[in-house]
Amino acid sequence: MALGSVLWRGLAGVLLILGMLAPVTAAEPVGVPYQWSQSYIAAADGTRLHADILRPEGIAADTRTPVVLTVSPYRSHAAYLSMPRLEGGPSTDDLHVAMFLNAGYTYVIVDLRGYGGSSGCPDFGGPGERSDVATAVTWAAEQPWSTGRVGMIGTSYEGWTGMMGLATKPAGLAAVVSFGPVVDPYSYVYMQGVSWKFSGKPVTEQGIRPADTTGMEHLLIASTPGRPDDSPEYQSNAVQIPPECYAQFAANTTNHDGGTEFWRARDLVEQLRGNTIPLFLGQGFLDYNTRAYRVFDVWNALGPGDHRAFFGEWGHSDCHVKCGTPDFDTELLAFFDKHVAGRDVEVPGPRITVGQFDGGWRAETAWPPADARRVPIDLRTGVYTDRGLLPGPDREIWSISEPLTTDQHISGIPTAALQLSGSPAATVAVELFDIAPDGRATVITRGIAPVADTADIRLLAQDWPLRAGDRLGVRITDVVDDVWSHAAANSQVTVLAARLELPLLSTPRTPDLTGGTSEAWAKWRDQKVRTLDADVLKNAVMPMNLPNESGPR
Repeated sequence: MALGSVLWRGLAGVLLILGMLAPVTAAEPVGVPYQWSQSYIAAADGTRLHADILRPEGIAADTRTPVVLTVSPYRSHAAYLSMPRLEGGPSTDDLHVAMFLNAGYTYVIVDLRGYGGSSGCPDFGGPGERSDVATAVTWAAEQPWSTGRVGMIGTSYEGWTGMMGLATKPAGLAAVVSFGPVVDPYSYVYMQGVSWKFSGKPVTEQGIRPADTTGMEHLLIASTPGRPDDSPEYQSNAVQIPPECYAQFAANTTNHDGGTEFWRARDLVEQLRGNTIPLFLGQGFLDYNTRAYRVFDVWNALGPGDHRAFFGEWGHSDCHVKCGTPDFDTELLAFFDKHVAGRDVEVPGPRITVGQFDGGWRAETAWPPADARRVPIDLRTGVYTDRGLLPGPDREIWSISEPLTTDQHISGIPTAALQLSGSPAATVAVELFDIAPDGRATVITRGIAPVADTADIRLLAQDWPLRAGDRLGVRITDVVDDVWSHAAANSQVTVLAARLELPLLSTPRTPDLTGGTSEAWAKWRDQKVRTLDADVLKNAVMPMNLPNESGPR
C-alpha cells in the first residue's frame, strides 16, 4: 500500500507538470497527409495490444505496402515520456513517419503491454514484451494492406524492442534499425552492481536520478491516463495496472544482483549471436542513457548479412539531425527500400560510419578496427579514500604520461585490472583523460567496479585521436559523482597493482567522409573538462608503454 501511495503521488505530480488534465482536441501534424486508424491485436496470453496505423493519403484499403513498425512504451496518445502531447492523435514525435509515408510505406505504432492503450503488466524487456514484439510483427505482416515484409525502427527503448524482434525472429521481420538500444537491461541500470545516474531531462542533464529508480519511472509512464477522445477500451487499459504489478516490477528493477533470473532472462546479447536479419545499428559514444557498452558485443557477434552501423560522438538519439552527418536519412531509406520494400537499390555509404572525437568522419569495415592493438600500461599505485562528494587528493591516484611525440588514436574498449585491499562496500573507478599542454584535461572514458582482491573494469567505448604534445592521464578514484550513485564506505582502499590496456590504432586514419559535430560533442568539450593542478602534473608523471616511447614493449 505504501508503494502504491508513493507511485500515485508521483504520478499526480507528473500529470500536473505536464498539463495533461485538460481535454484538447487538435491533431498533431505528421508533416504529410495520412490516413489514421486504430486496431487491437490479441497476444497469445490474452493481452490486448493497441496499434496506431498510418497509411499514405489516398491509398485504397486493400493496397499492399511494406510496413515500418515501432513497438514502444512511450507512444501514449496523452504523453511522450516527460513531454506533454496537447494535440491528440497518434504519437509520432521523433519518428520518421513522413519520410516513410512519402516512400509508400505503412507506418504502424504498437504499445507494449501495460503502456498506452494496451492491457497487461510491463515486464522491462521480459518474455511478455518479447512476445508483444513477435505478435506485432506477425500481425502487421498478415494484414491485407501489407506485403508481408516488416521493418522495425526505433531509438532507446524503441531500439530495444527492435533487438527483441531480432531475438524472437517472427515471420515477416525483414530488417531492423536500432539506435542507442538496450541489449542488456542490467548493464543499462548498473555497471557491475553500481547504479548509473540518468540525465533527468528535461529538468537537468547533470545526473540527478540514480538508476535504481528507472523502474519507478517506467511505472509512472505506464500509468499515464488516456485522453477524453480515446475509446473506452483505450482509457481503461491506460490505468488498469494492478498494485501487485507495481510491487513486483519495482522490486526486480531495484535488485543490484545481476545474477538473478530476472536480469539473466532479459540479456539479449547471446540470443542475438549469429543474427542474419539485416541490422542498421547506431550508438553514440557520448550517450549517457544507453551507453557505449555491451552493444558492441552484439555487433561483433552478428552472423553474415547486410548489416550497417553508425558509431560516433553524439548522445541519445539517431542521426537524423543530432549526429552531424548529412547522409543518414538517405542511407536509412535505402536500407529499408532494399530489405523491406524489395526495391532494386544499393545502400550508399560504408558498412560502418565512424565519427571521431576530433570531428572527423571515416569509413571502417570493423569496429573496433582490426588493427587496434591492445597496449598494456602499468599505473601508479597508492591509497585513496572512498568517501564521495567533495573532491580532494585523498580520493584519487593519478598516472600521467610524458607529452606524446606522435599522434595516437584510441579506438575500442579500454580495460583495467587492479589488485586491491579494502572494504567490498567501496568502489573503484578508472577515468581516462586527454590532457592538453595548458593542463586542461578532457574526459575520454570511464568505468567502475566494486572493490575486490582483483577488480576488472571494462570502460565505455570511444574513438579518440590524441595529438602530439598532449598527455594521457589516468585517474583511479572511488566514484565519479555525476555518473554513478554510490553510498560512501568511508574507508581507505589500497591499490596494490593496476594495469590499463589501451586499444590504439596501428595505422593512422585520415577522415574520408563528410560530417560535422553534434550538440552532445560541444557540451562534452565544455563540461567534461577540469584543469589539473601543477602539483599533479609534476608528481604523477611516469613512463607509459606507449608506441612512441623508446624501450621494450
